Amino acid sequence: MKVGSVVVSKEVIDDLNSGKTFYDRKEAGVGDYFWDSLLADLESLIIYAGIHSKQFGLYRMLANRFPYAVYYEIVDDVAYVVAVLPMRRNPDWIKRKLQVRS
Repeated sequence: MKVGSVVVSKEVIDDLNSGKTFYDRKEAGVGDYFWDSLLADLESLIIYAGIHSKQFGLYRMLANRFPYAVYYEIVDDVAYVVAVLPMRRNPDWIKRKLQVRS
């Protein structure tokens, strides 16, 4: 299913900034690579939105280069990204985050 646009919330920007900070602490420059990689993943939703399986009631796309998942929903022809969360967290933590945002 092809969508016309991808919309991200302020919370998604916060998620990306948290990931960038985490990876910058590991090694300088990795945070920028994280940011660029995840933006490319988000842009790919224009073409691939809707093909992913659902978890916790939302579509879940796994990031290509980092252990993160992009959670989104489709309304009309728009993919609304709800969260970009680390996969290494407890599934209960992920579920709580998504319940607050959905």
